[in-house]
Amino acid sequence: MVSRNADDGLRSTPRGERSALKIEVHADAAAASRRAAAWIAEAAVQAIEQRNRFVLALSGGSTPRQMLRILAAEAIDWRKVHLIQVDERVAPLGSPERNLTQLRDALLVHIPLPEGQIEPMPVENTDLAAAAKRYGRLLVRLAGSPALLDLVQLGLGADGHTASLVPGDAALEVSRADVAVTAPYNGWRRMTLTLPIINRARRILWLVTGADKAEAVARLVQGDPSLLASRISRESALLLVDRAAVALLASHGTI
Repeated sequence: MVSRNADDGLRSTPRGERSALKIEVHADAAAASRRAAAWIAEAAVQAIEQRNRFVLALSGGSTPRQMLRILAAEAIDWRKVHLIQVDERVAPLGSPERNLTQLRDALLVHIPLPEGQIEPMPVENTDLAAAAKRYGRLLVRLAGSPALLDLVQLGLGADGHTASLVPGDAALEVSRADVAVTAPYNGWRRMTLTLPIINRARRILWLVTGADKAEAVARLVQGDPSLLASRISRESALLLVDRAAVALLASHGTI
């Protein structure tokens, strides 16, 4: 069943029993980004009302930039938000390759979020393994033991990776830590949240746009067990896509 949203997006549930993943199809990337920002804002209001705190984990990459700019204008009590990173490249502070640089430019310089409530991944540390453990302990202080994040925003790579969990990397199999360090991937080592903490999150938001993601989206929606991203919990997840990203599903009549 498909119904139109106010922004002319499409809300749908894929056919078949294998996938319980909630998915909304929007007209374009801008519409999907607006919906993502609104959904995060709704989650923030609810968390602050219930627990007086909102612990938000944001991803990097090109896809969320528009969402971040829109999010800056949402009605959120930023004084009660703690912002953490889903993943980060091991690069110097201020590097354009850093997700933190993008977060600052698109969001942080535009909102009254106290500096002490921004929690960058400590990738400048020479002992990355020790730094990852410290970040894990920080998450426990912010979100309990085990750490229960209010919302984790994820992207999806064309190869099916999410966060910095990539096929074949040992970080993918980490089960007793919430933060891990990867081997080099596309030229960079990375620090990343692991599957256990992502899957414990109260809410998971996927934002995926573009025709280059159509195959990965189709496999994710269909629950392809060989796709790395299929290991992410679907129970409290929402997948926001544009029409280009579901072109393959639409051509097969799956959605």
